[in-house]
Amino acid sequence: MIFVRDEVGRLVPLHRSDDPEQWREQVEADGPIVTRVEPDPFLPAGVCDPATGKGMISTGSSSAPFIMARLIEAMELEAGMRILEIGTGTGYNAAVLARLVGTGNVISVEIDPVAAALAREALNSVGLPVKVVAGNGEAGYPPGAPFERIIATASAHTVPYAWVRQVRPGGLIVVPLAPTVHPDWPLAALRVRDDGTAQGRCVGPSPFMPLRAQRASARSVQDAEERWEAAGRPEPTRYGITVSPGGQRIWLDSSGNPIG
Repeated sequence: MIFVRDEVGRLVPLHRSDDPEQWREQVEADGPIVTRVEPDPFLPAGVCDPATGKGMISTGSSSAPFIMARLIEAMELEAGMRILEIGTGTGYNAAVLARLVGTGNVISVEIDPVAAALAREALNSVGLPVKVVAGNGEAGYPPGAPFERIIATASAHTVPYAWVRQVRPGGLIVVPLAPTVHPDWPLAALRVRDDGTAQGRCVGPSPFMPLRAQRASARSVQDAEERWEAAGRPEPTRYGITVSPGGQRIWLDSSGNPIG
């Protein structure tokens, strides 16, 4: 089941069996697909109706294929690399990764156990038995470490240091940053260093749903936009990030110019 906008913009369920042609049109388009909705927490409970879409908001999606391609390109993959994916979703991205580096080299963590089970089933059905684990991706997956690459398909305003610990020196962490960093949701590619830190620059916009525990408040997003305006509206590629055991620093142009 996926969710599509009706004539008034509400998210309503669409089952493949109900309208195979519309369903196929939606899933084959180069755009995001809404896969999960929840009642808007700012509305009274009695107002929301999943059947009609009234008061429902998107809380899960399969990102547009061109956005996924941007993340995969930033990973600089080679066959045989061990990869940890944070956020399995439908399993689409895990399937692409498995084709590129080998099924046995990909582990994917999904916080929603139902979504994890569905993705595992879908991957197995196409001959790609990727290891899908139900759990909190912010903790990474210590039993499978170390990895050469970690990719997050959910945005973060704080990159968990657990990810840095689980990547070999020289490896990469590719993660979309939340609009609390830059209003264009920049994608960061961080190289893990021998000293136990990770550092890298942003490579362009990549909007993604946030990590479950890192949903930003409207106030924090507004504050970030005001800082961006005050700095002269710099392009996302001028931003960088350093992650260490003590936390993270956002910087502009060079690591010696921290801004957050």
